[in-house]
Amino acid sequence: MGGRAKAEAELGQLSEQIRYHEAAYRAGAPEIPDSAFDELVERYQELADELGIAPDERVDARPGEDHTAGFETVEHRVPMLSLEKLSPNRRDAHGEPLPIAEQLSAWFRRRLKELEVDELPLIVEPKVDGISVSLLYTDGELQRAVTRGDGRAGDVITKQVSQLGTVPLRLAGVDGGELEIRGELYWPLSEFRRFNATLDKPLINPRNGCAGMMKRKDPTGLEASGIRAFLYQVAWDQGVELPTTQGDVLQWLADRGGEVYLSEVFRTDSDEEALRYCNEYQARRDALDFDIDGMVIKIDDLRMYARLGATGHHPHWGIAYKFPPERKPTTLLDIQVSVGKSGKLTPVAILEPVFVSGTTVSRASLHNFVELERKDVRVGDTVVVEKAGEIIPQVVEVDKAKRKRGAKRFVPPSACPTCGTVAVSEEIFVYCPNPACPDQVRERLRHFASRRAMDIDGMGEVLVDQLVDKLEVRSPDDLFRVDVEALASLERMGKKSAERVKAGLEAAKARGLARVLNGLAIRHVGETMAEDLAAYFKNADALLEFAARYAAEEDEAIQTVAPSKSTERGAIDGLARKSADSIFVELDSPAVRKVFAGLAEVGVDLSVKATDVREVADIAGKTFVLTGTLPTLKRTEATKLIKAAGGKASGSVSKKTDYVVAGDEAGSKLEKAQALGVSVIDEAALLAMLGEGE
Repeated sequence: MGGRAKAEAELGQLSEQIRYHEAAYRAGAPEIPDSAFDELVERYQELADELGIAPDERVDARPGEDHTAGFETVEHRVPMLSLEKLSPNRRDAHGEPLPIAEQLSAWFRRRLKELEVDELPLIVEPKVDGISVSLLYTDGELQRAVTRGDGRAGDVITKQVSQLGTVPLRLAGVDGGELEIRGELYWPLSEFRRFNATLDKPLINPRNGCAGMMKRKDPTGLEASGIRAFLYQVAWDQGVELPTTQGDVLQWLADRGGEVYLSEVFRTDSDEEALRYCNEYQARRDALDFDIDGMVIKIDDLRMYARLGATGHHPHWGIAYKFPPERKPTTLLDIQVSVGKSGKLTPVAILEPVFVSGTTVSRASLHNFVELERKDVRVGDTVVVEKAGEIIPQVVEVDKAKRKRGAKRFVPPSACPTCGTVAVSEEIFVYCPNPACPDQVRERLRHFASRRAMDIDGMGEVLVDQLVDKLEVRSPDDLFRVDVEALASLERMGKKSAERVKAGLEAAKARGLARVLNGLAIRHVGETMAEDLAAYFKNADALLEFAARYAAEEDEAIQTVAPSKSTERGAIDGLARKSADSIFVELDSPAVRKVFAGLAEVGVDLSVKATDVREVADIAGKTFVLTGTLPTLKRTEATKLIKAAGGKASGSVSKKTDYVVAGDEAGSKLEKAQALGVSVIDEAALLAMLGEGE
């Protein structure tokens, strides 16, 4: 498999996993730790940068989001940001692996330079794998406990936390002022095993179990669970005299009744010694009575924090060290083939269940048939499994010395395993070309209803399965034809839930053409392409009329979107001829035209949504590329501002790029821009061009 093809395959897997786990967080049923989700997003962003994916075409996940319906949501006084991470996947400007020691040394040197000091006190703490919580105390009394949420706002779980008996309801010796204390709710392994033994249906792992217990509406009995809380930071204070170092703050918290890391922390002024302690602690990992997924290295002097500040994503006073993923051997029992929304056939390893990185793994992606052939994976093999980013189970290698005689190579299917349609090959992938394939129907409907597409409230995977199996829903327009009574008849629905879903469907009708196009799972049409198509053609009728001309190979139509001269820009920025061929031919297909006709019939708005577009002379018609971390704007926010002013956002730098907006830790895109002589500006200059600067 070629390098780009392999990266694209991994990016697709990561995208699916991010959407799945984000939905799990939002439903209050997380399956992975926040840190693992952060790692997943980080790897996705690295690959997206490498492949030149436009910022607003990417999965816009918020790590650790755990908002749950029915819980009050409040803003944190100070955002609960993720820490920057030392990643084994990081590479230097030349594409070479960047050792962890060099990453930490670079971070350490930057902090020395920013603070203009010769020495920097550090403190190293274990990163407990639990549920982050923010505790607000007034006059020493616990007033409110809030989950991390999306980092800026979380769910109130005061009743649940108060019932545990392990979080101080009153801070000893504190009679005035206010404090916001950060901690981690965790389930000691011994207590988890004890509690799990009493259940008819055992919990998956301590972290997931803890998250579920904290989202119980009725907190009765939580004190018997054994869930505890580490306190690790005072994030905000008013009217309380506190020590000036992190280590002394931990002691201060312990003296006032909190459980802290005291015996597990290490203080030093050397980045090399800090890393050595991280590695030593990793060797102790299996002997601990709580799960950890890494270490946190912080500057010990709290007076330096304000001087260092933070980006919109992470503070500059600390960095996380992630332990390498755990690997376990197991037996490959079978290889099955799954069918995705686009018809892509993906081999899946069925494994003898094995406990890896906190969960029991029985399935693992084999990515594609080229990769399966390269690794020479066979049924009956002893394989080594790990979780990429401690999230996605994957087979990393085969122990061929243990291979049984007669084990046969897997032969890719010549037909779809679901509907039997003859499969077709495209580059490294194999597809089922039948749009009526039941598995494709399910996946497409799930995608159509998803947040990034039509955002249909209350319509999750389980409901979609029932709609397909019991109500014979086959097309997006069928969703809008289902009445409340039919919805209420489905398992675990009821009238109120049915009314909520129906209201969500009615609201979705007004989402506009761009959302519809993104929701139809047309190959090569993501969010950005959907928005660009909608913006140019304005309505579905014009789009489909053009698609017919393009599919008929009308030269004028082809030249409009994919000009043959490399010096000319097409009407749709970044649309290559090969992608255009695929998009417009599919749009002209009878199946897609039927869907559009059905959606129009049920009243779905198929025109471009009216926006507050105000063309700005310095922006309109110009192409911008965003790279690095901007001081105040997220990439998605900056992209929206550029588009609203009539500009275009691209994911890759070329001679056609007008401006590169470079933020903190800009990488290869900045270097390419400098080599090509493309104008490089910062966030302040962009805001000035937009007329939003000071």
